[in-house]
Amino acid sequence: MACSSQPSKLPGLPERVELNGVPTFRSEAYQSGPTALASMLSQQGIVMTPGLLDKPLRLPGAEADLERNMQVLAREYGLMVYPLDAKLTALLAQVAAGYPVMARINSSFWSGARYVVVVGFNQQKSTVLLRSGNERRLTMGFSDFESAWKSAGHWAILTQRPSQLPANVDAQRWRNAANATGQAGQEQAAAQALKVLAERK
Repeated sequence: MACSSQPSKLPGLPERVELNGVPTFRSEAYQSGPTALASMLSQQGIVMTPGLLDKPLRLPGAEADLERNMQVLAREYGLMVYPLDAKLTALLAQVAAGYPVMARINSSFWSGARYVVVVGFNQQKSTVLLRSGNERRLTMGFSDFESAWKSAGHWAILTQRPSQLPANVDAQRWRNAANATGQAGQEQAAAQALKVLAERK
């Protein structure tokens, strides 16, 4: 993570961030969901590859339920699935705090929507840095990314451990995330997440 002395275009955010530790997995385009989720889970210390996700995500065959199934699976691993606001700054604030963001974008670069992991940004160049399939460091301009993200419904999430409160956390959203994880059978993780929220300064 690096900062520059130049003034930021986006107030409150560093000039440049890159989360180098987020893993990359080679994949075909149709595997973008499992690949992105594998990166997110691996970042949390869970031993994972995209191939290990095909069966629990019921792929191929259950593509229509992929988004829901990915969130359910993350909760079954004891993680909080925390949705983000439909603003680029909301995503970048989490990356600046050290948290990769999983997002769905619909770009002219490829056919159909694709899941990516936002791992960095550069304000001077107005670019975001993505893990996308075989691309470890795919760069997109802010405006191109915002357009592609909007086209795919502004879907973006964090997958957090119970102790990892998101930047600028929305308390009710975190409670909802914890409750959903508890309903997935991870009551202890859910209770810890609520405890961390209650004890925050």
